[in-house]
Amino acid sequence: MPVVGVGLLYQQGYFRQSLDHAGHQHAMYPYNDPGQLPIRPLRDADGEWLRLKIELPGYSVWLRAWQVQVGRVKLYLLDSNDAANFPAHRGITSELYGGGHELRLRQELILGIGGWRLLAELGITPEVCHLNEGHAAFAVLERALQFMNASGQPFEVALAVTRAGNLFTTHTAVAAGFDRFSPEMIEQHLRRYAEQKLGISVHDLLALGRLNPNDESEPFNMALLAIRGSGSVNAVSRLHGKVSRRIFAPLFPQWPTDEVPVGHVTNGVHMPSWDSAAADQVWTQMCGKDRWLGTSETLEFDICRISDEKLWQFRVDATHSLVDYARSRLSRQLAAAGSAADEIEAAKHLFDPNILTLGFARRFATYKRPNLLLHDPERLLRLLTNTQRPVQLVIAGKAHPADSAGQELIRQWIDFIRQPRARQHVIFLADYDMLLAERLVQGVDVWINTPR
Repeated sequence: MPVVGVGLLYQQGYFRQSLDHAGHQHAMYPYNDPGQLPIRPLRDADGEWLRLKIELPGYSVWLRAWQVQVGRVKLYLLDSNDAANFPAHRGITSELYGGGHELRLRQELILGIGGWRLLAELGITPEVCHLNEGHAAFAVLERALQFMNASGQPFEVALAVTRAGNLFTTHTAVAAGFDRFSPEMIEQHLRRYAEQKLGISVHDLLALGRLNPNDESEPFNMALLAIRGSGSVNAVSRLHGKVSRRIFAPLFPQWPTDEVPVGHVTNGVHMPSWDSAAADQVWTQMCGKDRWLGTSETLEFDICRISDEKLWQFRVDATHSLVDYARSRLSRQLAAAGSAADEIEAAKHLFDPNILTLGFARRFATYKRPNLLLHDPERLLRLLTNTQRPVQLVIAGKAHPADSAGQELIRQWIDFIRQPRARQHVIFLADYDMLLAERLVQGVDVWINTPR
C-alpha cells in the first residue's frame, strides 16, 4: 500500500526536561539543526528547494519542504524558518505545543492547508487522507477547495464528495482536550480564505466547528471540523470508542449514544522497533525472522517451545541491562541538578536487578492520574520494601510547561522518593523520550497503567 506522511519540522520540537533538587520541572528548547538530522531539502524539477506559501492575516508565510525516508515510506515536513519571512514568522514552527492559541492556530493552518498543497505540488492525489487527531483538520477544507477548482462545484458539494476519502482518528479521552479557537481568531485568520476561495461566509465556516451553528459565542472546535469533514471516525481502543461516542453524542442528538458513528481500532505495536537485540535473537531462533507476520496463535505455539531456563536467563539479562542504564542516567541527572557528591555516587548503586521491576511512564496530566499509586503512600512503601517480595519502580514523564498541576504531580513523586525507605526502590528518570521508552519496555517486568 503506497503511503506518505505529512507533518511539521519543529526547530526546537518538544521541550527537554530537567528537574532541580526540589523536584521542580524546567523546560529547555535546544535547536534541532537539520544538518545533523537524517533529513534533506525537497527539490522541485529544476533542482530548487521546493517552497510554497499560505496566507495569514496581513502577510504571506513561505514554507520550506523537507523529506525524510522512514523505511520505505516518505515523510514530508514543512517549516517556516525561511529567510524570506519576517523574523517573528520564522518561529511559527519553532516549538511543539509552544506559545498561545494564536501560534497553535497558525501551526495547524500550515499543517492542514499547507500540507495538502504540498501534496498537490508533488502531484500526489491520495485516495484516503488520515487525520491523526484534529490538528490537521484544515486539510479537509483545502481538499474540498482543490476539488472545487477541478470540478467547478460549490463548496457544499465538494465537501460532501471529498469527505468520503477522509478518516479521522481521535486519541483524546476528555472533551476539554480538543483544540478550540475563539470565533474572532478564526475570523481573523480565515475570513478571506472562506469568502474568496471557498465561496462561503465566515459564519458558515465557523458552523463546521460548532455544536450549535447559531451560537455566535461558541468556540471553533477542530475535532468537530474533522468529524464533519470525514467519512469515518475511530477511537484507539474499545473502551476509548465508548468514551468518544459519549463525548460526540451532542453532535448526533437523534442518535442513541451507542450508535454514534465512532468506531475503534486497537493500537498496535511494531515489535521490531522496540524489542532489544537480545530479544530479537531469541525470538528469531525460536520463531523465525518473519514471526510478526503470522497469526498470534502460531506465534504462541512457537514461543512455548522456549525452555524455562532460556526464557528466565533472557529476563535476567534484560533487567540487568535496564538497571545499569538507569543508574548511569540517574547519576548524570543528579549531577546536572547540582546534587551532593554522595547522592550522585549512591545513584550508581541503586536498584537490584534480581527483584521485580515495574515501569510507569507517560505524560503527567491530572486526568491521566499518574499519582494514583501515591493515594496510600504507606501501603506503597510496604509493598516496595516487603522483605520476602520486594518491588522496585521506575517512573518517567513530562508535564506540559504550562500545566502547573501536572508539574506538581512530578514534584510529589520526587518528595516521595526522597524518603529514606523509598530511595532504594523508586527512581524518577527525567526527560522521557523514545530512547528511554525503548529501554524501559525492554527491561521492566511489568508495565503499570492507571486507567479510569
